[in-house]
Amino acid sequence: MKQLVLVFIGGGFGSVFRFIIGKWLNSNQSGIPYGTFLANILGSLLIGFILGYALKNNSLNQNQTLLLATGFCGGFTTFSTFAYENHLFLKSGDFTSFAIYTIASFILGFLAVFLGIWLAK
Repeated sequence: MKQLVLVFIGGGFGSVFRFIIGKWLNSNQSGIPYGTFLANILGSLLIGFILGYALKNNSLNQNQTLLLATGFCGGFTTFSTFAYENHLFLKSGDFTSFAIYTIASFILGFLAVFLGIWLAK
């Protein structure tokens, strides 16, 4: 039960931060979801750093990892919003934005995880 509460708390904080970034950076005028993109890349960097640090130093216990990695990073990043925004690009016929957003999200997301792990070392 304690672990569920930790994931719940971390996820709540992560979701609130994602909401704030989305409100700050997402714009109906440009149509580019910069907030979601930034949250996903930062979340990837953060989870790489958290898990890399935990493995390297053996300093985070399972509960701390659940709170930070599973909870916060899980709530902060969002695949469902990413998928929906891509749906909107396709629906509007904006194949260029769809391709750039999708490819950049995957490549930079993976690189951010690797960078986070490297930084933790």
